Amino acid sequence: MEDFKKLLHQFVQLALAEDVGPGDYTSLSTIPQGKQGTARLLIKEDGILAGVEVAREIFRQIDPQLHLDIFIEDGAAVKPGDVAFIIRGNLYAILIAERLVLNTMQRMSGIASITHRITQLIKDTGTRVLDTRKTTPNMRFLEKIAVKIGGGVNHRFGLYDMILIKDNHVDYAGGITAAISAAKKYVHENQLNIPVEIEVRSMQELQEVIEAGGVDRILLDNFDFDTLKKAVQLVNGRFVTEASGGITEDNVRDYALCGVDYVSMGALTHSVKSLDMSLKAVNN
Repeated sequence: MEDFKKLLHQFVQLALAEDVGPGDYTSLSTIPQGKQGTARLLIKEDGILAGVEVAREIFRQIDPQLHLDIFIEDGAAVKPGDVAFIIRGNLYAILIAERLVLNTMQRMSGIASITHRITQLIKDTGTRVLDTRKTTPNMRFLEKIAVKIGGGVNHRFGLYDMILIKDNHVDYAGGITAAISAAKKYVHENQLNIPVEIEVRSMQELQEVIEAGGVDRILLDNFDFDTLKKAVQLVNGRFVTEASGGITEDNVRDYALCGVDYVSMGALTHSVKSLDMSLKAVNN
């Protein structure tokens, strides 16, 4: 939680520096100093709401005197016309916060919405959906929170909290067995308590991993459905299995029905459509 608060504080400060600079001259020139007012967050599209708690922190950092009344919490289904919250206080502060709150909540809600749709498609299969590192720089922590709000599972956060031996690592290391051996040695020598996963591209590589052992998860990359089913049968529960490569909302159920433990989808974050919403003035 402390790491999240620190990351969020840094994110808000950098975003405000980028957007406001020396001042919001439009608001300064048109709104009387100290004028108070109200605005509401209006939902304009069906989806899953995410980013309410982030909005709370954005408002707090801009002006602690702003008063926020929240009506819909993170993770709730929303529809056009819903009002997620009302914000009251200094209009200059509200107008500064407007675009940052909307940009953040729209993207997070878009991610939560597609994640929710996908989890519903595979909810009866026993397979769970993972995100990836295909995220927006410096917004990864928010995007991964949005995946969790939508019912998904976070994969590794960065390059430091898991050893994930991918195809390039295998090729550069001199093969499957050599890569696993080097990773195991590194983990032991550096006393790391992190999982080890390896990507395989064929049944032959999968068999080599099974014989070598020493990993926690096997990533089955770009396997067709028949081969994926055979791979899951060969693993037979000895390792956690993950399918990746070309998985979309249209075919995710077919992948899940192959029996893998996880499907990982870059599409959750790298090309998601933001959920439409707006922050509108309330005339008292």
